[in-house]
Amino acid sequence: MYTQNERRVRPPAVAGQFYPADPAALEALLRESFAEAREAPPHPVKAMIVPHAGLIYSGPVAASAYRMLLPQADRIRRVVLLGPSHRVGFHGLAVTSADAYETPFGIITIDKSAIAEIQALPQVHLLDEAHRHEHSLEVQLPFLQAVLKDFELVPLVVGEATPQQVAEVLERLWDGDETLIAISSDLSHYHPYDEARMIDSATSQAILELDPSRIGYDNACGRNPVNGLLLLARQYGLKPELVDLRNSGDTAGDKSQVVGYGAYVFSDARPEQRS
Repeated sequence: MYTQNERRVRPPAVAGQFYPADPAALEALLRESFAEAREAPPHPVKAMIVPHAGLIYSGPVAASAYRMLLPQADRIRRVVLLGPSHRVGFHGLAVTSADAYETPFGIITIDKSAIAEIQALPQVHLLDEAHRHEHSLEVQLPFLQAVLKDFELVPLVVGEATPQQVAEVLERLWDGDETLIAISSDLSHYHPYDEARMIDSATSQAILELDPSRIGYDNACGRNPVNGLLLLARQYGLKPELVDLRNSGDTAGDKSQVVGYGAYVFSDARPEQRS
């Protein structure tokens, strides 16, 4: 972390690894991802689940969901972004003391008032180490910068947490159309291609049926934030939609051991019942 204009900035940790560090090269790769993204009709999105592998692997799948934000890009002013912890073990959800995240595209300001609000919850902890090298949040940021006009970020790294604990945090930050909820999660890991397709198809069906009880440790690395979203989506009557479901064997060729990627969006199916 470094200081810029008296602000604490979390610098890129995986630029040059998961995605290009050069802004021009990153922009070109994003254009390719959006070009390869499968067609999906645009409609208002409240929440989404997107994968977080290297962009050459999961970029087209993630882009297919991010592209659906374009019609509402000028309305979204805050993104609540949750992803699993890959490097640091802890219980609950971790916030950061940083004032901003940085990517090759520039600085994204963190919504400190939102951070302060959820820190009153016992499952939310200040843990900079969980953010320092975590890629699950970082790889989503270039997509958000490419699609949205101007937004603030609420970055949350999720450790061991129940669906109820995650849902309680999300409910505090839910708000209206100006807030997007984004969950970063891959699906199954390192199964042969056909086996992975069966496992991911079952997980995908559980997501579409808003059933967190069927998504376990081996089904999705971001199962904890995913399951929290599903719990709240059921409560709020959100309608899930599968946008894309593939794996690294589809996007990068090797089918001996693949990682699954799914993109899902959630819209409000009952707007007249929400205040």
